Amino acid sequence: MEIYNSLIGLIENSIRQNWDRDALTDYKGATLQYKDVARKIEKMHILLTQCGIKQGDKIAICGRNSANWTATFLGIITYGAVAVPILHEFKADNIHNIVNHSEARLLVVGDQVWENLNEANMPNLEGIIELKDFDLVVSRSEQLTHVYEHLNEEFGHRYPYKFRASDVSYRREQPEELAIINYTSGTTGYSKGVMLSYRSVVSNIMDIRSKIELKPGDHIVSMLPLGHIFGLVFDFIFGVTSGAHLWFLTRMPSPKIITESFAVIRPRLICCVPLVVEKIFKKNVLPKVDNNLGKLLLKLPVISDKIKDMIRQYAMEVFGGNFIEIVVGGAPFNAEVEAFLRKINFPYTIAYGMTEAAPLICHSRWDEIKYTSCGKTVMNMETKVLSDDPENIPGELVCRGDNVMMGYYKNEEATAQTIDRDGWLHTGDMAIKDAEGNVFIKGRCKNMLLTASGQNIYPEEIEARLNNMPFVNESLVLLSDNKLIALVYPDNEEAFTQGLSKKQLEDALETNRIELNKQLPAYAQITRFTLYPEEFEKTAKKSIKRYLYQDIEEVRSNA
Repeated sequence: MEIYNSLIGLIENSIRQNWDRDALTDYKGATLQYKDVARKIEKMHILLTQCGIKQGDKIAICGRNSANWTATFLGIITYGAVAVPILHEFKADNIHNIVNHSEARLLVVGDQVWENLNEANMPNLEGIIELKDFDLVVSRSEQLTHVYEHLNEEFGHRYPYKFRASDVSYRREQPEELAIINYTSGTTGYSKGVMLSYRSVVSNIMDIRSKIELKPGDHIVSMLPLGHIFGLVFDFIFGVTSGAHLWFLTRMPSPKIITESFAVIRPRLICCVPLVVEKIFKKNVLPKVDNNLGKLLLKLPVISDKIKDMIRQYAMEVFGGNFIEIVVGGAPFNAEVEAFLRKINFPYTIAYGMTEAAPLICHSRWDEIKYTSCGKTVMNMETKVLSDDPENIPGELVCRGDNVMMGYYKNEEATAQTIDRDGWLHTGDMAIKDAEGNVFIKGRCKNMLLTASGQNIYPEEIEARLNNMPFVNESLVLLSDNKLIALVYPDNEEAFTQGLSKKQLEDALETNRIELNKQLPAYAQITRFTLYPEEFEKTAKKSIKRYLYQDIEEVRSNA
């Protein structure tokens, strides 16, 4: 297999060519150069070989993004084992179930996750290794214990003088070989193991490379969880195979931490969910122009370009001032924030996909993407909309091609329900597709609300408008007794700042409802708001777990 179409070949080549470059840094912590990563990979290979791990065996990883997490992942796949990345945000029971279901032989786990786990609930594991210092915290094998205790000694015997770039030589995979089992964190509450081949990962990398020119030494801030395929492929694997320097925040990426780190790191590529961009703009950019004079200046034809350039420059600096583009994915963009970004010619783009496509289905460069679309179909893939009039009437978006998964692990029934006989992967998203091939997502099939009058309502479109109104943090639109109700988690901080009582806050939200209904057709009117006391529970992609809030009476009693 040629180096350009082998994932392991790309990894090997990058390590050898960037030997003395910085590779992985824990923000305000230690840095590993590519040669350090290579040593960790080699030690892992020795460990796996001598404790009897075979090619195709499963090894699970669960922890916050870190240099050690990524080094571990590289060690697993270059050896030929199957990586099972698990979201560190999963509950302990879910982690236990995934470890057991995947038949993992080893678990490499972050210390914060490990505190909540019980090894007795994972009886088939042969060992558990902690990510922070690679301590062997559980061993059920004398062989594993022996190998671990003599690992540095064995490494020294193999490389008595010096471990060099020329010593780096890894196996080559087959394109259809299983590389990763990534368990979904969907909004249905049902986690399935998505089997991804090397072919699907490489196909994604090649598409990203065709659109984004990343040079060795360029900086990337890894914010998306590596336990999710978007962050794993777009941030990490693309970055490492390009010789980039990856930075890990290692803790919850709040807007304050993000802007602080961006000023120091000055990343070349930024990948994140819409919520991150929206929060940073609302907290750090919009206050600079959110006054009557600023709004007036933006509308004036003579001055507006100058003002827009000034705002754009300020916004660029907030995000580090050195990036090619911001790639947003995982959830719909707030329509008004997106309109503002367009107005100031801010370099952002949308990447649309799903775990089952590893992850890309649609993606265009920021200077080519059509407003409100998620771009055009990526290379090695085809898409179509199941509608009699795909350009005007939404239908389910389906796709097929190299990016598509092998199926769900040990779940042929679910696989058959998702990939039809002709190889089309059913996304579950409603979309339209214009004559130029731009795809516009309208909402989830399962989320679509059907009124008694026969009208189809996509709640995400209403929520996007509502979330941009005063005193609204986030919202959820539900159908109850054929009436639309909005659950609202209010912006209590802003209400407190303005000295609003609970009654005054409710009145302000009622005003929002009236104003919102003026923008909506008669069949999509919101009849009432229900306040919700806390942030809605979300997936790793920051999509609300809607299934938790379908029983409106139960929700109201909890509220």
